Order: sequence, then C-alpha cells, then structure tokens
Amino acid sequence: MNLLRHTLGWLRGNLFNSWFNSLLTLGALYFLYATLPPLIEWAFGLAHWGKDAAACHKAGGACWGFVAEKHRLILFGTYPFEQHWRPLAATGLFIALLVITCNRRFWRPWLITAWCAGVGIIGILMWGGVAGLVYVENPRWGGLPLTLILSVIGLFFAFPLAVLLALARRSKLPALSTLSVAYIELVRGVPLISVLFMASVMFPLFLPEGVTVDKLLRAQTGIILFAAAYLAEAIRGGLQAIPQGQYEAADALGLGYWRKTLLIILPQALRIAIPPIVNTFISTFKDTSLVVIIGLFDLLGAMRAGLNDAAWRTFYVEGYIFAGLIYFCFCFFMSKYAQHLERNPS
Repeated sequence: MNLLRHTLGWLRGNLFNSWFNSLLTLGALYFLYATLPPLIEWAFGLAHWGKDAAACHKAGGACWGFVAEKHRLILFGTYPFEQHWRPLAATGLFIALLVITCNRRFWRPWLITAWCAGVGIIGILMWGGVAGLVYVENPRWGGLPLTLILSVIGLFFAFPLAVLLALARRSKLPALSTLSVAYIELVRGVPLISVLFMASVMFPLFLPEGVTVDKLLRAQTGIILFAAAYLAEAIRGGLQAIPQGQYEAADALGLGYWRKTLLIILPQALRIAIPPIVNTFISTFKDTSLVVIIGLFDLLGAMRAGLNDAAWRTFYVEGYIFAGLIYFCFCFFMSKYAQHLERNPS
C-alpha cells in the first residue's frame, strides 16, 4: 500500500499536477502508443538477421544482416582484414586507459607514464613494422580506432593549449590578450571542415618542394587547434565566475601568479566550467566524422563506405543506427561522468 501510495503521489506531483501537464502527459503517452509498437515490430519482430541481402529485401522489417556483414568494415575501416586484431586491441587499450583515468584513485603521477606507454603501444599496433607486425600505412586506418585517436589525442593536446589561451585572453598585457583574442575569434569564425580542408589541401602548398607532412598528422593538428579555441572560451567563463575575493586572498598569502593560478584559481574555474568543457569534448568526438573530406574514414565514414556495396545500399537506416549507438554510448558515458564530477567535486 505504501508503495502504491508513493507511486500515485509521484505521478500526481510530477505528471498530473496541472491541466496543462496532464495534457502533455496524455499526449506523450499516445505518441509512445502510436510509434513504439511499430518500431519494435520493425526492429525485432520482422527483422532479418542473416547475411543474405536478397532475403533482407523480402523481409518487412530491419535488415541487421548489413551490420553482421559489414561490422568489421564499419569498426576498422579498410585496415587489412587478417590484421583486425590489432585495431581491436588498440581500441580496447584506449577504452581501458579512459576508464582508469575516470577513477580518481588512479590520479597519480604514474598515470601520465601509463598514457605515454599506452599511446606508444597503440601506435605500434596500428602502424606495425616492428616485432614482426606488418606495416600498415595511415590511409588504411579507419573506423572506431581512428575516431578515438583523433578525438582523445586531439583533446589531450587541446586542453593545455586552451588553458593558456584563456589565461592569455584575461591577461593585462595588451599584446598577449590581443593575440589570444585574434586566434580564438579567427578559429571560431570558420567551420571545422574548412580547417581540415586547409590543413589537408592548402598547407602542403606552403611547404618546400619535396617536404610532406602526414595526412593524419595534419588532420590531428587541425582538430587540436579548433577544439582549443572552443575550450578556451569555456575555461574563460569559469575564470570569470571566480569571486574577486579569491584573487585577493591568494595575493594576501604572497603567492606568485603561477602558483595562485595553478593552486587556487584554475581548479575552481575548471570545476565551474565542467558542463561547457564536456559539451566541447562530446562535439569534438562527433566532429571527427568530418575527416572524410580529406580522405580519412572514421566510424561514420567507414559505415558509409559499407553502403557502396550495391547489394546492401538500401539498408542505410540500419547502418546509421548501428553507428549512432556507438556514438551514443561514448557520449552518454562522458555526460554521466561529467554529472558525477559536478556532484562530487572534491
């Protein structure tokens, strides 16, 4: 009885506490009633799970056979088929490092060493050429490992650059502030696709004859520079939210600029700026799909490449759902972890 009374009270207080909310609740229930059963029927009841494209065309529901047939291409791009264990291991190592980093018990100096070693191992796995591993050139990388490399490494280098840009923009030195403002406004004023295009097509035109820069490195640099501008503004917002009394208290203790910033001001500012910082992290993770413009196939680009097969071309919905679920899992994890940090700041 207590549970029933509590449930009815919650429904009355949250969903039927006014006539307008009651109408919205009833409308939402009707929408779910009208759309959810057919969707479940299409996704599972009438779905075809085999790798037979002809049978998929005859089925009245979803064709998950496309995912079953092309999942390796979607996840690993054009990486040599017999070597797929290498990008799989690299992805697993990336995820393990991220999970360890999210646990505050491991926030120790050795974590930096672990990341350096881990990224080195990932590079060896992906490139090869040593320890009996077949060499695989960058253009053949793709899928989820490429998405993780571009986003994680990009944000790793963009974050300290963003902190310096945010501090420079608030600096009392006019030249430093002007340079920071010019950089941030210039980069934020153009879309990422333009930055990638310039890094891939225009940048090599300014290099001496015979000098080339790896395409993946150019894309990685473009993402770092682009993400740093957005992160700098998020961090600057946190810095502006710090009460002036905190600065005065630090000055009264006789702390210099860098000790005051690193020990007192910056930790508080980053805590305040967690929501916009994580929002930029999520955007950067998803925006790696734009590298297809320069011939690199990330997770979404590899999925589109799978649709080039004429037998499976009409099953793009299932492909986008599969890729979208992978994006959602990573983005949802970042969102929930950010909420955890906000609830437990210390």
